[in-house]
Amino acid sequence: MSRRAVIGILGAAAAGGGYYLYTAGGDPKVAQKEIEHDVASAKASLKGQNVSGEEAKKQGEEWAQKAGSKLDNTVNYARKEVHEADKVITEKMGKAENKFDRLKSDSATQFDNAKKETHDSIDKFDKTVEKKTAEAKSGLSSWFGLGK
Repeated sequence: MSRRAVIGILGAAAAGGGYYLYTAGGDPKVAQKEIEHDVASAKASLKGQNVSGEEAKKQGEEWAQKAGSKLDNTVNYARKEVHEADKVITEKMGKAENKFDRLKSDSATQFDNAKKETHDSIDKFDKTVEKKTAEAKSGLSSWFGLGK
């Protein structure tokens, strides 16, 4: 058997095995049972028929093609679902980033406002203390005759 034929057979076997494994939900034991069931069904449909080796080969190729087609459809569906999920995730991530930036900006503005209010309050307090200190100083000085 040529190397190319061996590679083709191994590729078909891997694709078929992958199909059965996928339809079994990743459980190898269930996949094996499905394969055994399909082989038994194929044998039963061939029993009682006088099928030549060439016809059996043709039917086997048809079944392999159907299984490959199902596998291709399943893979394409999975790719489509992943692509759609990726779009949704990208969209939601963009919205989250925008919201984060907006909140960050709002927080910075609120911080700046609070900082300004705090500085204004401190300045007002300082002016009040200076005024009261000056008044107290002048009152104290007047007691000792040093005042106005």
